[in-house]
Amino acid sequence: MSILTGGHSATDLARERKFGPLYSRNAKAVVARGLMAAKSSTWLVLLSGFFEPVLFLLAMGVGMGSIVGTVEGPGGTEISYAAYIAPALLAVSAMNGAIYDSTWNVFFKMNFAKLYQGMLYTSLGPLDVAMGEIFLALLRGLLYATGFTAVMGVMGLLTTWWAILVIPASVLIAFGFASFGMGITSFMKTFQQMDWINFFLLPMFLFSATFYPLSVYPQPIQWFIQAMPLWHGVELLRQISAGSFSPATAIHVAYYLVMIVLGIMLTTGRLRQLFLK
Repeated sequence: MSILTGGHSATDLARERKFGPLYSRNAKAVVARGLMAAKSSTWLVLLSGFFEPVLFLLAMGVGMGSIVGTVEGPGGTEISYAAYIAPALLAVSAMNGAIYDSTWNVFFKMNFAKLYQGMLYTSLGPLDVAMGEIFLALLRGLLYATGFTAVMGVMGLLTTWWAILVIPASVLIAFGFASFGMGITSFMKTFQQMDWINFFLLPMFLFSATFYPLSVYPQPIQWFIQAMPLWHGVELLRQISAGSFSPATAIHVAYYLVMIVLGIMLTTGRLRQLFLK
């Protein structure tokens, strides 16, 4: 018997933890381990998810924006095309940062490094692991959101002090995607299955009213778009960046709050089901 497991095998501990607490209030240990591992990571990989929406902003906002001119923004005010798509691309940036950390990184740790099995054989519970990994994804989302907001400021696309709230709002968006991303990844067993994540993300990006107003689509497609989480993020950040709030703003926030709760429940349940049998 191992001294580290107190005279019990790892299997015995797993069985004992099945009915134990889900949370040992030590998610910070998971975060600390993740930050230590990040020091040896390639920063170019980290920055790749940030530059993609920035390049879209330069290509579409500046390039196409010179042709489009002004468009109708939140509250009916006329704004430049670049100012119209910038908050939407910020939502995409937050989503990209959170999704990368909560899917591909989690996939490797779960199926190859076998990291979570080892964590759950200690005093850590499934909720500790879930919250720790989600927090790491939020750090990435926050980094992307802060950098992209700075780019918007340099380009003169921030016209109100309310716009500073796009950063915490972006973290909320990242939280929603990260909580669900980790839970969904727990069902994936092969790299081919992981491709399904990009299969769903790409159309959600293209059909989230990022580049065009929702009104250009037929009514059935509008309903489909409004059901997707990225659309709510796009609309939320557009309203904040313009300082134009409405009852819909609260609906967008509530959508992500519900998404976060359901995502954490899914992720915690999956970790317990997979590793604490």
